[in-house]
Amino acid sequence: MTHPAYGVLRPVSSVASVLLENNPSTMTLEGTNTWVLRGPGARGCVVVDPGYEDPEHLGLLTELTGDVELILLTHHHPDHSEGAPWLAERVGAPVRAFDPGLCRGAAPITHEDVVTAAGLEIEVLHTPGHTADSVTLHLAHGGRSHVLTGDTVLGRGTTILSDLGDYLRSLRTLRALPEGALGLPGHGPELADLPATARQYSQHREQRLDQVRAALRQLGPDATPRQVVEVVYADVDRSLWGPAEASVVAQLEYLRSEP
Repeated sequence: MTHPAYGVLRPVSSVASVLLENNPSTMTLEGTNTWVLRGPGARGCVVVDPGYEDPEHLGLLTELTGDVELILLTHHHPDHSEGAPWLAERVGAPVRAFDPGLCRGAAPITHEDVVTAAGLEIEVLHTPGHTADSVTLHLAHGGRSHVLTGDTVLGRGTTILSDLGDYLRSLRTLRALPEGALGLPGHGPELADLPATARQYSQHREQRLDQVRAALRQLGPDATPRQVVEVVYADVDRSLWGPAEASVVAQLEYLRSEP
């Protein structure tokens, strides 16, 4: 699927719509997906990841969505969370996140919480790895599961890691969700089968680990993360080597912690 022009609240299903923020980059792809969730017949909505404190994006969001009951955040990175206080103040809605420091007027969300709002029941899954506070939001409606993944699984490409062990465990959690679940990522297009994509991510991570092991055999056990990047990511655009280095650091820490 391709994204429409910025400024359009695009329906994706009977309960989910997306407003794409105009903040494209190598890290955010086309921009941040701000998700709007609303059960059939519900007056209010849930806004997930309002993005940066971007008055144009947030002002349009308030115009297009109507009443906002709740703001949920998938993690603390500013391209997802920075605009939450601005939006909360204007619409009078609480903010909930795994990180208590991001919350306003409500308690943090925790693993396996069920959040009831806007005519929906939204299950919270703690899925660390991209960040320690990353969560995935799961809801079922109309016979199909919807899974909002934040940056844990992107609509295109792979994500940056802070902890590979946590991430592999999080992928196992996502692989166990119902087959054919619709993936609604923080960046990039929707995913037709989120568990299948999680399996592909797991395979990719195992392949990268094998490549890092091979690079260490070539370079020696004391090789720096940057040296490993230059071998493993030689075919990747150099503008992405910085983020790749963060993932290599996580991979090296994981390999060194193996029994």
